[in-house]
Amino acid sequence: MKRRSKRTGQGHKSGRRVGLARALSKLGFCSRSTAVDLIRTGRVRLNGSSPRNPEAPVRLGQDRIEVDGVRVARSEKAYWMLNKPKGLVTTANDEQGRETVYSKLPAGLPWMGPVGRLDKASEGLLLFTNDSEWAARITAPESHLDKTYHVQIAATADESLLQKLTNGVHSDGDFLAAKAAQLLRCGDKNSWVEVVLNEGKNRQIRRMLEACSVEVLRLIRVAIGPLHLGSLGKGEARELTDSEKAALDHALKKVPGPGPPRYNVESESLQ
Repeated sequence: MKRRSKRTGQGHKSGRRVGLARALSKLGFCSRSTAVDLIRTGRVRLNGSSPRNPEAPVRLGQDRIEVDGVRVARSEKAYWMLNKPKGLVTTANDEQGRETVYSKLPAGLPWMGPVGRLDKASEGLLLFTNDSEWAARITAPESHLDKTYHVQIAATADESLLQKLTNGVHSDGDFLAAKAAQLLRCGDKNSWVEVVLNEGKNRQIRRMLEACSVEVLRLIRVAIGPLHLGSLGKGEARELTDSEKAALDHALKKVPGPGPPRYNVESESLQ
């Protein structure tokens, strides 16, 4: 498989001021939530001092940041995909001790955060990166990047159901609609349907089908924009190729950027 050329993230403007926790995340050292804990416990030094404020201003490319006495250097940009199995939670640290998606990533990688989330019962394509600005564009609602799901339901899907999904339903005060929905195959008691979303509200597909009194048996994300899950085995992970990363970048260029990154690996939508 062709590997992308190494990226060192030098595109960040030298001297740009950001909060200390965000600086650690942008440097690819850890998630922002982990950085907050490190700062508040005094393990982070900034130009020789030990601030306890996660929002302490940092000049990227100029100030010296150390964690446990070791200087933090900018990590190479990394872009990976995982075929998430059912039963794993999409978080770096789970308070209940459940197995997380990080158990499926190879050892020795730089820290990466999941780009969006899939809930414990959902499967399929999940992206990881330490490029927080790129992740923010992938997940931003205004990007309208299509996400494609194959959904097994405990019903025989008909045109009426597919029409309801695309026309939209109301659920807990939200109006939820799919960009497209089509029947893949149908049995006597259940069906597989393909649902395409260009926005990502919390548990959107499950809530839409629940509003139609339809039970979801399996939910698998098979594509994000032009990137497809393909033949990647369940529980397997690999780096994106140059062409896959370029195709995603091209898809993102078709829409305006989301403004300042709001990326938080602990708070993205679930499906």
